[in-house]
Amino acid sequence: MALSREDVLHIAQLARVGLTEEDVLKFQHQLSHILDQFEVLRAIDTEGVPPTNFALPLENVMRDDVVEPSYDVEAILANAPLREGNYFRVRRVLE
Repeated sequence: MALSREDVLHIAQLARVGLTEEDVLKFQHQLSHILDQFEVLRAIDTEGVPPTNFALPLENVMRDDVVEPSYDVEAILANAPLREGNYFRVRRVLE
C-alpha cells in the first residue's frame, strides 16, 4: 500500500512532528513498506490458531493463595540511610 505525500504530512501533523521535504520522501517509502508487511501478515491463514497473550509460556511468580515467609526486616533495613522503627525514614514530599 503506497502512501501519498499528503498521507505522510497528515501523520506528521497528528504526531506534531515537523518534516523536511527529504523526510517526507523517506518516510513515505518507509511507512509504505511497513504497511506492505502488514498486508503479508494479513494473508497468513490463522484459522485454528488459538489466541495468545504472550509468545512464550509465562507464569506469575506471585500467588495470592499461598502464604510464604517474607524477608527479614533487619536485613532489608540494614542499608537504609535513615530508619524509624521498622520503616524507611524519608523526607517529606508534600508541603
